[in-house]
Amino acid sequence: MSVDHDAASAPAAPAPNPGILGLATFLPGGITLGLWLVGYLDTAALGGGMIPAVTFSSGLFLLIACVWASRVGASAVAGIFGTFSAFWLSFGFLLMGLINGWFGISTDAAVSAGQVQNVQATYVLSFLIVFVLVTLATLRLPLAFTLGFVFVDITFAMVLVFVLTGNTTYAVIGGIADFAFCAVFAYILLDAITQDLGGKAKPLGNPITK
Repeated sequence: MSVDHDAASAPAAPAPNPGILGLATFLPGGITLGLWLVGYLDTAALGGGMIPAVTFSSGLFLLIACVWASRVGASAVAGIFGTFSAFWLSFGFLLMGLINGWFGISTDAAVSAGQVQNVQATYVLSFLIVFVLVTLATLRLPLAFTLGFVFVDITFAMVLVFVLTGNTTYAVIGGIADFAFCAVFAYILLDAITQDLGGKAKPLGNPITK
């Protein structure tokens, strides 16, 4: 039997990495949310302005990345991507429902304001609890992952306070934290692409828990 020496000496192909798709499509939704929180995107004038990025970029393609991760046996990655997909898809549905009056919101302005606040606060609080749990689970991952999730938690906590108080200062702080986790996940994405193309891994920090 002959041996193809060129094939034998060729470097092995990198393992499939659904994280590249997941992180790349997560960022448009995250950046859009941050721009809204700091006041750059005026959703009062254009209520559906966030829907394309959060629903169809982040929500839909994170679901695809979740399925991909599941198929290659990366259950934890699939769970994280699935959780974020659930957030972005439901967030887009929440926006569409509020804009189009799907939820039986009262026509009385004072009553409707209280109803919308209650719905939004419940929604943000529920995902904040889930993301805190995920953050604790990431303590076994390189530090960059945990740091990114800590900023996610801060963002949701600030948004919750903003929803409950109406004080836009908390929204701005949440927006800054949002840009921080986008920057961390962009760095992790850059590392993933670099390694997939044969480059050296970038430092991501040591896990807090081993």
